[in-house]
Amino acid sequence: MADEPRHRILVVDDEECLRRLVSRQLDLDGYECTTAASGDEAWDLLQRAEYSLVVLDITMPGMSGLELLEKVRNARPDTAVIVVTGVDDRPTAIRALQLGAYGYIVKPFEANELVANVANALERRRLVMALRRHEQEFEQKVSERTAEVRATQEAIILRLLASAERRDEATGAGTRRIGLYAWQIAQQLGWEGRELEDIRLAAPMHDIGKIGVPDAILRKPGKLTAEEFEIMKRHTVIGAQMLSGEEAPLLRMARDIALWHHEKWDGNGYIHALAGDAIPLSARIVAVASVYDAMTHNRVYRPAIPETQTLEVMREGRGKHFAPAVFDAFMEGVSEFRKIREEISEP
Repeated sequence: MADEPRHRILVVDDEECLRRLVSRQLDLDGYECTTAASGDEAWDLLQRAEYSLVVLDITMPGMSGLELLEKVRNARPDTAVIVVTGVDDRPTAIRALQLGAYGYIVKPFEANELVANVANALERRRLVMALRRHEQEFEQKVSERTAEVRATQEAIILRLLASAERRDEATGAGTRRIGLYAWQIAQQLGWEGRELEDIRLAAPMHDIGKIGVPDAILRKPGKLTAEEFEIMKRHTVIGAQMLSGEEAPLLRMARDIALWHHEKWDGNGYIHALAGDAIPLSARIVAVASVYDAMTHNRVYRPAIPETQTLEVMREGRGKHFAPAVFDAFMEGVSEFRKIREEISEP
């Protein structure tokens, strides 16, 4: 069997010593590296050749790293990007992730950190490209849709979620429960067919954007500061950015859920302060499902809350946090949620 072609990586940095260091390390790990000393030089190279990944310094003379990142994501959506920063500037890092970066590294960094980030970015790129191919095939062959295609699609989604779960407190069991809870509520509301099945797969991606939240905040055992909470809130926008750009109904629904599942019926949610029917119904459903699951399971900042107490607290949120019709559908099927919670327990 012939060897698989090596991934081509473009290393962009105005510091020659760093370019050489990064390129040498990646060459040793089996990648084919090209270097560029500026954003303009890198953009010229990107017009003439295909690269799997760009390792990009943010602060450079001329075209900035963020400007180049935006151009790459618009013109080369299949090219993964990792940004490198000279200082641990969280707002800049969040902005880079919003623009589509697959990760960021703060200088100085260890070789192992570089190699791990590159491997993770290339794996995510592979999974995203595979998901896109399956969605396109699915749209072209709606009449030929089969259970096998759906199972493959679900497997890809679960693997994409796994990269986020490695950093979050979530588990595979937790994401499965969210999907089944949302499916149950939607069924109570009269959903059926493809739309009903889509929410089972889309709902688990509600927190996919947490992959862009720093570990110090994501795994903090105590209460977040106001500044940390603002950064945490951005996971909704980051998740929507990750799921944007596709016309497939499943990914459109997943984007809506990721972006708006923290909105509240009375308009006091975040980030957009939507209220009432302005919140997509899929996001209203996941708002209820995710709160129920979060409260009834252990979290890094508190132990699980008994279901009776959870339901009392949630009842107080009817018409405030939760859409009345959605909450009523949830309560009508609460015995089913209990079965799901008991059958799909934490590992």
